[in-house]
Amino acid sequence: MTSTFESRVTKDSLVFSAAHFITYNGNICERLHGHNWRVDVAVAGQLDENHYVYDFIALRDATQELVSQLDHRVLLPDRHPQILIESHANHGEVTARFESRRWVFPVDDCCILPVANTTAELIADWFAENLFKNIHPAQIGQLSQLKVGIEENFGQWAWCCKSV
Repeated sequence: MTSTFESRVTKDSLVFSAAHFITYNGNICERLHGHNWRVDVAVAGQLDENHYVYDFIALRDATQELVSQLDHRVLLPDRHPQILIESHANHGEVTARFESRRWVFPVDDCCILPVANTTAELIADWFAENLFKNIHPAQIGQLSQLKVGIEENFGQWAWCCKSV
């Protein structure tokens, strides 16, 4: 019998306030609105020489770094087939367009994500991809899974699980 262990970090500080809008059913676009998104992160695998899967503090700090990138921002997708995002750095603005709708934001207030839509699921996927980049290479071999949960609203979670 083989054991697999999991280390999980979820804290009151791992919350970001951000605005977004999503499209669905092809041509329906939500109004711009915001959430206090909460993040839950877990890694699974074998124990290291210190007898833990991954250092809680390192996992918390790497998660907090990503939370800080999203906090108090407008989340915009740059891979959406119908939402056009244009960054006008010389004017300090970002323009988002969907059909006849147009939004203009200060560039510093935006976080343009490489996703097709700013759903909780795709934000969880972005989070997992970027968190994995921050895991120390020496510890990657002992990990078997990285799991990120994003709570968009109380009790409404989306999860992304990645095998390592």
